[in-house]
Amino acid sequence: MTANPLLSELTAKARAKAHSSHKACPCGATVTLADRPDATVVRHAGTVAKAHAPDLTPADLAPRLTTATHLPGILLPPLAATPVDLHGRLVTFWPYGTPVDPEDPDAAPWEAAATLLAHLHRTPAPIPTTALPPMRGPAKAAQAIARLRTATAANPQAAPTAAPPILRAWATLPAWAQAKTPMPDTTTLCHGDLHLGQLVRHPTPHGPWLLIDVDDLGTGVPAWDLARPAAWYAGGLLPPDEWTRFLTAYRAAGGPAVPADGDPWPALDVPARALTAQTAARAVTKAMAEERPLDEVEQALVDACVRIASAPPELAYEYAK
Repeated sequence: MTANPLLSELTAKARAKAHSSHKACPCGATVTLADRPDATVVRHAGTVAKAHAPDLTPADLAPRLTTATHLPGILLPPLAATPVDLHGRLVTFWPYGTPVDPEDPDAAPWEAAATLLAHLHRTPAPIPTTALPPMRGPAKAAQAIARLRTATAANPQAAPTAAPPILRAWATLPAWAQAKTPMPDTTTLCHGDLHLGQLVRHPTPHGPWLLIDVDDLGTGVPAWDLARPAAWYAGGLLPPDEWTRFLTAYRAAGGPAVPADGDPWPALDVPARALTAQTAARAVTKAMAEERPLDEVEQALVDACVRIASAPPELAYEYAK
């Protein structure tokens, strides 16, 4: 039995849920898919149990689960629409889906991700938008910046020179992108944390791709969902052809976040800057905690923040070119 009571009991619940859902459970080992402060996820056979972040309330999570239930062709539906409480954490149950293979980057489903996003953005919220919380992207970015500030203040002698350009890049953003004011769009349905780890194939390894993880789902600025690949492209971490595939597929599916043709960067500029600063802040905070220098990818993110901070506001998106 593991020393972590949350993980131990979550494992037991995943097994029990799998046995109640599948009469012929193969009953192999229960696998821990993630064990972080913001999420603990385990899998038993075809069932996944997730303990959500401690700050996620039933009022936040319930309408997000309802939305996933009503959009089965876009979002992976939960096995139950009501979470359970476990050690003060909300727990939900999901069917297992086959994730993107990180060892096969050439097979990355950029077109599928873009098409799903476009369909999500074009779908009216199936419940009153007043009941669906705002998309949590800006709030999570602000949390990453706050953690960086806390880490550098706690140990200024060990603080790297990478922190100041990240904070300067963050300071270029408007108030809504820093989660200080409401977002300018309060009706468009957004995922809130799009990356390739948020896609699975279900019900079989050859089934359709679906989006997972509703923790950040809500209404907001749809360009935020394109911001991570845009930021990676801007920072030289995503090859131009993959970015083009993603953007082209999104436009072909009628996605409203960017114009149907022409330069997309005026629409993507603010979210891409925010995601660059957020990802760089997380990287530097992690490197400080591990008492190690930045690796090549982490340094590239910091370098992008340097370019963002040095560009005139009206030309900020030029850092991507």
